[in-house]
Amino acid sequence: MPRRVSSGALLCSLVLLIQSAWGQTDWPMYAHDAGATRYSPLTQINTGNVSKLTQIWTYNTKPTPDAMPRDARTTPLVINGVMYFVTGFQSLVAVEPETGKKLWSFEHQRNARPAKGIAYWPGNKNGPPTLFFGTDDGFLIALNAKTGKPVPGFANEGELELRKGMKDNHPNATYGLNGTAIVYKNLVITGSHVQDNGTLGGKGDVRAWDASTGKLVWTFHTVPQPGELGHETWLDEGWKDRSGVNVWSTFTLDMQTGTLLMTLGSPSDDRYGGDRPGANLFGNSLVALDAATGKLKWYFQTVHHDLWDTDLPPQPTLVDVVHDGKKIPALVQAGKTGLIFILDRRDGKPIYGKEERPVPKGDVPGEWYSPTQPFPLKPPPLARMTWKPDEIAGFTPEHRKYCEELFKDAHNDGPFAPVRMTNTVVFPGPDGGFNWGGGSFDPKLGYFFINSHDRGEVTRMIAQTPGTSKQKGADPATQPPYVRRNAGNITNPATGWPCQSPPWGELFAVNVNTGDVAWRIPFGRVESLEALGFKDTGAYNIGGSVTTAGGLLFIGATSDQYFHAYESKSGTLLWETKLPANGYANPITYLGKDGKQYVAIVANETLLAFRLP
Repeated sequence: MPRRVSSGALLCSLVLLIQSAWGQTDWPMYAHDAGATRYSPLTQINTGNVSKLTQIWTYNTKPTPDAMPRDARTTPLVINGVMYFVTGFQSLVAVEPETGKKLWSFEHQRNARPAKGIAYWPGNKNGPPTLFFGTDDGFLIALNAKTGKPVPGFANEGELELRKGMKDNHPNATYGLNGTAIVYKNLVITGSHVQDNGTLGGKGDVRAWDASTGKLVWTFHTVPQPGELGHETWLDEGWKDRSGVNVWSTFTLDMQTGTLLMTLGSPSDDRYGGDRPGANLFGNSLVALDAATGKLKWYFQTVHHDLWDTDLPPQPTLVDVVHDGKKIPALVQAGKTGLIFILDRRDGKPIYGKEERPVPKGDVPGEWYSPTQPFPLKPPPLARMTWKPDEIAGFTPEHRKYCEELFKDAHNDGPFAPVRMTNTVVFPGPDGGFNWGGGSFDPKLGYFFINSHDRGEVTRMIAQTPGTSKQKGADPATQPPYVRRNAGNITNPATGWPCQSPPWGELFAVNVNTGDVAWRIPFGRVESLEALGFKDTGAYNIGGSVTTAGGLLFIGATSDQYFHAYESKSGTLLWETKLPANGYANPITYLGKDGKQYVAIVANETLLAFRLP
C-alpha cells in the first residue's frame, strides 16, 4: 500500500543542465529521457515510409574474429554527434552514429562484463563530461566522454569500488552492477546486483556519489534498519545481513519534483522466507526518494513477502493521465507478475484503485505466508496467472505426451499460489510476465506499450542439508532449509516448444487515460510450428520498445531474431527484418548530423543501424 512520508517536495527551481543542453533528436539517456518514456519526437521515418527502412551500417564488437559470441543487451547513447555503447567484451566504444566508424574504445583490464547501459554527466568546473558504467565485479568506471580515458579525479583513477561496506560479513557473496546508473545534477546514483539464492549476503542499498570525485553523498537502506520506517515488517530479526531488495535494472527521475523512482527486487532467498517473516519492505516495492538527499517520500509494495522471484525489473514510466476531467502526474509500473499499476506519482496512490485479495497458503514447514496480495482494478492481468489441465499444448502426439508427463500430478491453486512440497505449476515464472526491457509511452495517444512472455515452471520445494547448497552466487553457510527443485523443463527440449497453450508472447497497448487495453497481439513466431500450420503462437521475448511521433513502435526482443516496426495506434505490423542474432536489447532512434533519422539495435556482438534510402 502507498505511504506518504512527507507532505510533498518543492518544485526544483532548475531542471537538470543535462536536459536543457540536449536536443530531443539525440538519445541522451538509457530510456531516452529521465521519465523513461522511450518516446522520440522524430517523424522522418513514419507509417507511410517505414517499409523502405534499410540497414546502413553494422559494428561488430568482437575483439578478434575467433572470439566466442557474447550475449550483449546494451542500449547505446547518442549525444552531441557521438554514439556510445558498452559491449559484452569488457569495453566501451564511441562511434560516428551516421557511419559506425570507431572514434575510440576503452577496454578495462578485469575479466568482468559491463552493465546494460551508460549514464552521462555533462561535467562542470570540477570534472569533464563523463560516461559512467558498472561492471559485474562491483566497480563504477568513469570515462572522459571526449577522449575515452579514465577520469583521474574520480575515485581511484576513474574506478570506484562499490563492494566496500556492502558485503563485509559475507566476503564470498555476489556483488556487482549490471544495471544502469542514473545522473541527477552532480550525483551519479547506483543500484546493485546481488544474489537471488541464499539468505544473507551483499546489501541492496542504493547510493549516490559525487559525479566529479566519487565521494559518497547518501545511502538509502533498502532493508530498513532499526528505527527506520518499514523495519517493523521484518519479524524475528529477519532483516539482519539480508541480501536482495536491490535495484538491478535502472532508475527513473521526475525532474520537476526532484524525485528518484526506483524498483526493488525480492529479498533473498527469493523462494523461501521462513527466516524473514513479515511483509518485508521495501522488497518488491516502487520507492520514491528525494534525489538530492535520499530521503523517503513514499512507497508502494506490489508483492508482500515474495516467494516466487516476482520482482520489478522494469523501471517506472512517467505519464500524464486525464481522469475524471483532471490531468494527473502519474507513472506506470509493471512487474514479473504480469500486473500493471498506474499510480499518482505525487503520493503513490493507484489511480484506478486496487484491492488486497486473499491468496492460498502452502505447506512448507516453517514458512510465513502473506494472507493477501495487491491487485489493480485496472488494467486486468496481462500474463497467465493460473493454469488448468486443459491448457496443455498439443501440436503433435509426441509433444503432448512429453507435456502430459511433466504436468502429471502437478497442481495450481490460482494467482500467487506458493510452491508446495509436491509438484506445483507456477505462472508467471521467474522471468515474467514483464521483465527489464520495460515499456514505452506515446503522449499523443496516451498509450503505454509493453511486451510480455508466458513462461512458467513446474517445481516443488525440497529439504536440503545446511551448508551443502551449490546455488549460484550464494554462500553455502547461509542457505535456507528448503529450496526449489524443478520437475523438468516446461519447454520441450526435443522441439523447443513450451508445454502450455499459446500465446507465449504478447505485445500490449494500454490506454492510461482509461486503464483499458487498447490492443494486444501475439508477439513473435516459432518457425517450426508455422511450418506445421500453427501461427500466431507468440514466442519468448525479452527487451523493450521505442515509440515515435511518426506513429511507430520499434522493438526487437523476440527469440525468432526479428526486428519489428508496428503502427502504434493499431498494432499493425508494418516492417520487419531478421537480425544476425536475437535482438534482446532496447532499440534507439536519433537524428544524425546528416539530417537523417536512424534506428539502431544491438543483437549480441553486432550493433546495427537503419535509415531510409
